[in-house]
Formats: sequence, C-alpha cells, structure tokens
Amino acid sequence: MLILTRKINEAIIIGRDIKITVISVDGNQVKLGITAPNNLSIFREEIIDAIKQENLSAAGISSIDLDPSDLFTETRGDD
Repeated sequence: MLILTRKINEAIIIGRDIKITVISVDGNQVKLGITAPNNLSIFREEIIDAIKQENLSAAGISSIDLDPSDLFTETRGDD
C-alpha cells in the first residue's frame, strides 16, 4: 500500500484520468473530491461490503470472493 500525505486542496493523480483532491479535514473525517471518467465506477468500501453481505444472505451462503464491479451494471452519471 502506498501511503501519501496531502494537505487541503492538494491532490494525487492515478493513471492519466483519475484525480483525488483533499477538500477538507474535520477531526478524523476527510472529505475527498474525485475526478474520473464517467465510465469508471466509484464506490465506498462499506457500501460494497454491505451489498456483498446482503447478496450472500439472500443466496443462503456464508462467503464468496466477488469483484465489486460484479455487483453493479450501471455506471455513474454526470452528477
């Protein structure tokens, strides 16, 4: 894992198309802005984990190794 230190309004670039900017820091909460192509899905980890667990419960199984992209079929919009 690469660990970087950034200040407010500083950013990191991933590849050619993804920019992550630190918008604000309030205690132990950091607000990030992400600029990425519309065809790239971006999800919070806890949402993916909750969806995986719900799918496992619905299927009546205890665990399975899923790629997060397998859980969604739509891409994010221009919002």
